[in-house]
This record gives sequence, structure tokens and C-alpha cells, in this order.
Amino acid sequence: MKVLVIRVGRDPEAALMKGLRELCRGDKGCLRTLFSSGSLAIKVNTLGGKPLSSSPEIALSLGKLALQNGAGEAIVWDRSEWEMKRAGYRIRRRGKIKVLATDSPRMGYWDELFSYGEVGSLFSKIQVFADASISLAILKDHDIAGVTLSMKNYYGAIHNPNKYHDDGCDPFIPQVFATKPISSLHTLSIIDATRAQFHRGPSYHPRWFAKPGFIIMGQDPVAVDHFGWKLIERLRSKAGLPSLKQEKRFPHWLATAEKMGLGKTRYQVVEL
Repeated sequence: MKVLVIRVGRDPEAALMKGLRELCRGDKGCLRTLFSSGSLAIKVNTLGGKPLSSSPEIALSLGKLALQNGAGEAIVWDRSEWEMKRAGYRIRRRGKIKVLATDSPRMGYWDELFSYGEVGSLFSKIQVFADASISLAILKDHDIAGVTLSMKNYYGAIHNPNKYHDDGCDPFIPQVFATKPISSLHTLSIIDATRAQFHRGPSYHPRWFAKPGFIIMGQDPVAVDHFGWKLIERLRSKAGLPSLKQEKRFPHWLATAEKMGLGKTRYQVVEL
């Protein structure tokens, strides 16, 4: 399994296309599988405000590429319109590329409870009724989980994420991911690592903020998040900070996710 590290520069669309070509090399049906021919939900993370949220330019470029490669529509979304606006997104309720939130008109949470293991949650209608789903997270340290990346990004799809933070979010991050509305739809993990919070996350603190300048992409969510964790550790070490293990915030949930069969922590890294 490959984890791609792609330098973004001034053209997010070109960087994304470069990664997609590498992922789909020799597979003519790959892009259709990733994007679906129906509705593609692109789950972003906007909790950190404008300095520390999934880039609108990257998200909208991804939506544009999805339409060019067979998707019927692309919905860039998170839990709240207010948070999305604060992060630099403009709400779009019409058109083939929409920008919406769970609290947008006629959205909300679907009334069926989905469960897996110790998790039982209502999910955003945007996620439930999509035909495919992509997680577009931001590279962040997390005060409880150690790191918050593509898998934990789906905490923003459920009505009760506050219930799933005990024990370093282990096993809750992989169990939320394993629920039907996510595991049956998720096709691609992307981490926006153009910016990163490597300490005192998940909120923005300029003292421990960096701009690595690339995106991380792969079809294996565990591999992508494992690489993201290693990058956070590298940034912490460079700044003279202790490891997450030393701070008792080691992301044990990654090993749990691998044991559950959600992906691998061994992978090939390809730099583009």
C-alpha cells in the first residue's frame, strides 16, 4: 500500500491530480471508484479557524476533479456553517459543487442509530446519503488522542463525539470509522499538511505551528494516519519537544485500527 507525499506549491489542483495519477496508475476504473458516479461527500475539518483548517482551495479543487472524473456532485462539508465560514469557506447550497454543513437547512442528523463495538451514533444526512466519501483532514496534534487525522476527522459526522474521548480515543476512533455510514463509503484519505499544529492541538497556537507545504494521500486510512503521526513526531523533535509517548499521549488507536482490519501500519512512501 502506498502513502503519497505531494508538494503543493501554488496549484492545489495540479498537486491533487499528480497524486491521483500515481494512485490510479494502470487502473482505468480507479478514479470512478474513488469519486463515484453519484454524490461525493468531502469531509473537511474547520474546528481550528482559518489558520488551522482544511484548505478551501484544496477542498474545492478536489470537488472540481471529482466532477471531471465522473461524479454527479461534490459536497464539501463539516458540522457547522459558522465554523466553515470562519475557516474561509463560502456556503453554496446550489450547483454541482456544494459547500454545506450538518446544520444547513434540510440537513441535520439521520434518525437511524448506527453502532459498532462501543459506539452508537446518529450521522449527518450528508454522510449517510452520499455515494462515496473522502476525508480531507488537517495535520494536527491532539491533547487526548495524540494526533487527529483522517480517521478522527469523521468525529465531525456524528451527533455525540464528546462520548468517545476516553482512554486516548482508543478504540473509539477506529470504531467510529468502522460504522456502516463511513466504512461502506470511504474511498480516500487526504491530510492537508500545508500547515500543521504539532503541539497543544487541536486548537491553533502559533508557537507550535508549521508549514510543511504538502498533502498526504492514500487509500489506506491507517497508513495515511500513521505517516501523519510520524510527521508530527518529527516536527516535535525538531522543536525540542518530548515524544507523544513521553507525554502519555501515544496514539494506541492506530494499532487497534490495524487489528480491526481497517488498514496497515507498514506501507511504501512515495514522494512526488
